[in-house]
Amino acid sequence: MTGPRALRVANCSGFFGDRLSAAREMVDGGPIDVLTGDWLAELTMGLLVKQRRRDPGAGYARTFVSQMADVLGDCLDRGIKVVSNAGGLNPHGCAAEVAAVAERLGRTVRVAVVDGDDATEAFARERAAGWTAPHLDTGRPFATTGREPEVVSAYLGGWGITEALGAGADVVVTGRVTDAAVILGPAAWHFGWARDDWDALAGAVAAGHVIECGAQATGGNFSFFHEVPDMARAGFPIAEIASDGSAVITKHPGTGGAVTVETVTAQLLYEVDGPRYLNPDVVTRLDTVRLEQEGEDRVRISGARGEPAPPTVKVGALVSGGWRNETTFVLTGTGIEAKAELARAALWAAVPGGEESFDDVTVRLLRADRPDPATMAEAVALLTVTVVGPDRARVASFSRHAVELGLATYPGLYFTGPPGAGAEISVFWPTLLPAERLTQRVTLGVDSWETTPAATSVAAHPAPAPDATPPGAPVPSGPTSRAPLGTVLGSRSGDKAGNATLGVWARDDATHAWLRSWWGEDRLRTLIPEAEGCELRLWELPLLRACGVTVVGLLGRGVAANPHLDSQGKGLGEYLRAKHVDIPTVLLPARDG
Repeated sequence: MTGPRALRVANCSGFFGDRLSAAREMVDGGPIDVLTGDWLAELTMGLLVKQRRRDPGAGYARTFVSQMADVLGDCLDRGIKVVSNAGGLNPHGCAAEVAAVAERLGRTVRVAVVDGDDATEAFARERAAGWTAPHLDTGRPFATTGREPEVVSAYLGGWGITEALGAGADVVVTGRVTDAAVILGPAAWHFGWARDDWDALAGAVAAGHVIECGAQATGGNFSFFHEVPDMARAGFPIAEIASDGSAVITKHPGTGGAVTVETVTAQLLYEVDGPRYLNPDVVTRLDTVRLEQEGEDRVRISGARGEPAPPTVKVGALVSGGWRNETTFVLTGTGIEAKAELARAALWAAVPGGEESFDDVTVRLLRADRPDPATMAEAVALLTVTVVGPDRARVASFSRHAVELGLATYPGLYFTGPPGAGAEISVFWPTLLPAERLTQRVTLGVDSWETTPAATSVAAHPAPAPDATPPGAPVPSGPTSRAPLGTVLGSRSGDKAGNATLGVWARDDATHAWLRSWWGEDRLRTLIPEAEGCELRLWELPLLRACGVTVVGLLGRGVAANPHLDSQGKGLGEYLRAKHVDIPTVLLPARDG
């Protein structure tokens, strides 16, 4: 390859709450050019709203500031650029804290702020002009929420980061940008890409998507985790991005976990909605991406094709979803169903107004009990009752009424915890605004300017997709054996607002052919009965031997407002892998003996 040397971008955070020591590990573990990570998610934005309510100077990820207190001096000494979306709702406040860290160290740092993502006013103006702000998936008008948004954030791109680095910034703090933007921005700066270098930009987005979730690229949340060494302390990933947008995903030597074609495949499938991965800077065709094991803990990503950036930008409105409280009854021994029925009847008799006094009630009974239990753990079940309503005081009193039943109902009653006041929940409302309504800004010192927008196109010219039929791989026939799907398939699942995303990959061509032979709506509804009434959007990435589905509405009103146990759909893939089906015996791994 010709041109500038590869850019080594190291991740040190996959979410707000990730390993604090990761920044130090990435700075000390080997040579890197850029230190970055992802601190924001739909759930995080709701948490930052509450944080800012209590303190107008808050609204950003303080953990990032803590990491900078640890490594900023070394980053400045070694010329390592830092790019972070930890600014959240207050990037200027976050940047000021980073500058204060440098001052305490006796150092000078050039901190740039990239904002313009606060779309609250633009959202209000468009609605006043008659726009209904339709939900991205259901199409319902925003007015049906019954509440006004407290914050509306736009998912902006990476060009503000590119310009900030070009102007000499040492640290770039952004508000809401897409997860991959913090990787694309430095790559475009380093290589001098134009805004219509679609394939190079698409490659950077693919690499960014792989590393933005931290250790998920190095064996974290990996279906075949038992095959990955030293998973007690997985290392964080690095993308070595080349001038053409291709990249090698790796990690520092001596760190735990592994980087393999399959760990990278799993992350490429995470929280995507099909082959066309839309970002504000480019549409990345994931169905053109190829993976190759280049060496130990080195996987090359190449072949990404890009399409012009879409004319719209995703925005997310956060509105209050009311108040939520819950209580969990422990049921022990025999007669579990009868005990649960009595608990529910007594609970609603104790609560003024009963079940109808709340907007939403969710009851789940988790059975861990077994006949003739050998231990106490084999004798218990959990009955959790969750309520949601607009009246804070009424919701707060719910668990108190439950505790009052402690000596008056079924034998052996106790609770998993004391009564609590409950908490406010937020609802994330995704929709689209025209890109031209939003302007990204860069501030560096006394200078401030607007970025040049990406070259959008209403009618993109689709990149050619590969042949969807794997060559030379007929569907296996012959005898079958009943076994869990996870015996031969890996999976990765997650959330996008109220939708659950699920990607499944095969470990070889023959298994891929078998997977494709039955991957369809009827079979999926049989395997996932919880999807009844939900739209299924099916897709596939044949070069990765992968099929996927988006289950629209499975997560209700979104992560923060979802009362179910797996509110983020994290376990959906492993649930599917646990299902027993008839698998061609030829595909099953050989058994010892």
